[in-house]
Amino acid sequence: MIDVYAAAGTFSDRNALARELARIVMRWEKVPDIPFFGDNTAAFIHELPSDALSTASGRSECVRVQVTTSSGALDRGQQLGVVGDITAAVASAAADPDLANRTWVALTEAVPGGWGIAGHSFTNEEIVRHVRELLGKQ
Repeated sequence: MIDVYAAAGTFSDRNALARELARIVMRWEKVPDIPFFGDNTAAFIHELPSDALSTASGRSECVRVQVTTSSGALDRGQQLGVVGDITAAVASAAADPDLANRTWVALTEAVPGGWGIAGHSFTNEEIVRHVRELLGKQ
């Protein structure tokens, strides 16, 4: 799951950015491109009034991105890659290359059992088992 917080009007095509961010996370997590992941990896663009956010120096032209992944899904190289690609996508979507300097990405991991999909609380092991079953049916 990806949540993006930015001042209203920062992005002209929020849907395209949301889709791109979801695809970036899937690519760096190295999950199979199957409906289970494609339909359950999502990004949400939260637009806030410009006076609802500020840096310590008073700037409101900044973006916060929160990415929640399965525990252990990203090694250090993947963390660096996903943060770099998300930052670049945000700056590009805003048509503001300098926004990369004011985009912060927080990577968090779901606790075991912390993924609720279709009303079921999945552990990492259950997700792996479920995906193997899905891939076996293809």
